[in-house]
Amino acid sequence: MDDLTLSADTILEPGAACLLTRATLAGKRPRRLHGHDFHELLWVQNGRVRHHLPEGRGMLEEGDVAFLRPGDRHGLQALAEETMVVSVTLRPSVVDGIGVRHAGLAGRWFWSDEAQPEVARRDPAQLAELNRAALRLERAEPTTLEVEAFLMPLLASLGDGVGDVAAPGWLIAACAAARDPRVFREGAAGFVRAAGKAHPHVSRMARRYLGQSPSDYVNARRMEFAARRLRGSEDSLTEIAEACGIGNLSHFHKLFRARYGETPQRYRRAVQRDVVQP
Repeated sequence: MDDLTLSADTILEPGAACLLTRATLAGKRPRRLHGHDFHELLWVQNGRVRHHLPEGRGMLEEGDVAFLRPGDRHGLQALAEETMVVSVTLRPSVVDGIGVRHAGLAGRWFWSDEAQPEVARRDPAQLAELNRAALRLERAEPTTLEVEAFLMPLLASLGDGVGDVAAPGWLIAACAAARDPRVFREGAAGFVRAAGKAHPHVSRMARRYLGQSPSDYVNARRMEFAARRLRGSEDSLTEIAEACGIGNLSHFHKLFRARYGETPQRYRRAVQRDVVQP
């Protein structure tokens, strides 16, 4: 059976830039995936969700925010009672306009070129703020201005973990560079080189603005890269660890488990099991 495709023109009122909906999910596995021709911001308000994708399946926990693009296909399945998700349907022209005006968003979130939608994690305080913003959006006229007033604070807060707007430009640039395998393979040394400052100064500023050391920041980027390789390739764990710049497989396991709560093998089995067929 072909996938269901949803259209912005049938969901949104004429002239409306968005629509916010809330849904309590069923525990039954979806019979088919659905796609859409619009952008969708979706987050888990309560419970846990199995996220079915063409490449396999993932897990969305309370506070996880998914950035779904036109053409993405997926399905949702509750794994706990009273599982609720919030969804914001966004007219593509609004999101495209934000991307044009803010070049720093290229390659991330709605503008990612990854095979799977990107997911951000919100802690309880951040989730509460997101819900307050959603309530304001829900009560306002669904205009482009209101959509941007809702989206921009969220996108700004996701900017490579640099929460303070006064963070120096060189630190922001180093955070962006640390997503490049050529940089993170070198560990903290690569981060410091990209920053162009003395190591002690970089460490102090990283702890001040990122709340973590350069090593911790780089290791998080390494494990994100490793997770993508585990989802999308058949490479061995040794090959993936080496691609991350980690020669010790035990250390790789320790870092991955600290980031994702399970071993690389279990993570790969979970996301590659039961590939959903259209």
